[in-house]
Amino acid sequence: MDGSAVVASAWDYTSGIEVEFVDADGVERSGPLTSWWAEPFELASSVRPFASFKGQKNFTGEYWAATSRTHVGYESWVERDAAMALDFDPAVVALASQPFRLAWSDGEREHRHTPDYFARLLDGTGVVVDVRPENLVDEATAKVFAFTARICEAVGWQFRNVGDLYQLYRANLRWLGRYRHRRCHRSPVAHRLREIFADPLPLLVGAERAGDRLAVLPVLYHLLWRHELTADLTLSPLGTGTLVHLTSRDRP
Repeated sequence: MDGSAVVASAWDYTSGIEVEFVDADGVERSGPLTSWWAEPFELASSVRPFASFKGQKNFTGEYWAATSRTHVGYESWVERDAAMALDFDPAVVALASQPFRLAWSDGEREHRHTPDYFARLLDGTGVVVDVRPENLVDEATAKVFAFTARICEAVGWQFRNVGDLYQLYRANLRWLGRYRHRRCHRSPVAHRLREIFADPLPLLVGAERAGDRLAVLPVLYHLLWRHELTADLTLSPLGTGTLVHLTSRDRP
């Protein structure tokens, strides 16, 4: 679909939808979504601050995304895990937290909604992400998410409603996330590990073949984070016996 067709389709479904955001230069912008849908929202600053105060029940903070080498905010552990999962996704090249605020009227009342994340994929597709555990999605929230999904479809974005990650996957992802920084990469060791894991081997067996395990393991975990090596993160806790192998794309 060319740009004019996208705009025409978006106008049909999003006429009256306003968007407010802070662009990559720190300038506050607002206007019809049909005029701004192509903005690189993955570079936008958060449209609102992340509150932190004594006695607060939820946990706020910033997650450092290795994908874009930027900090993205979160307002709960569930949001932090969602950001980590996006960062781990090899299709994601950049992400931003609370990238814009949508505003619209249904004829009876005014609505405003700020999605939790905006991600950009390798193929250029934008992804709007709302994070809310299923048991906390009430009727009003479900309607907002459904409307947001419809808006996203109109302008060519994906929409994802993300809840709690599967517990085992979440634990494994949190472990690998400790080694996401590029400082964990050592080229000679990484090259040796790619050779060793050309065929599946237990994690510790392969690590010891590559050298001192204390020096090798951080590199091994980094390669798993980068998807150069792969393992089933949903099968069991990542450990010494986990089968690891070179990803198909990196095989000779």
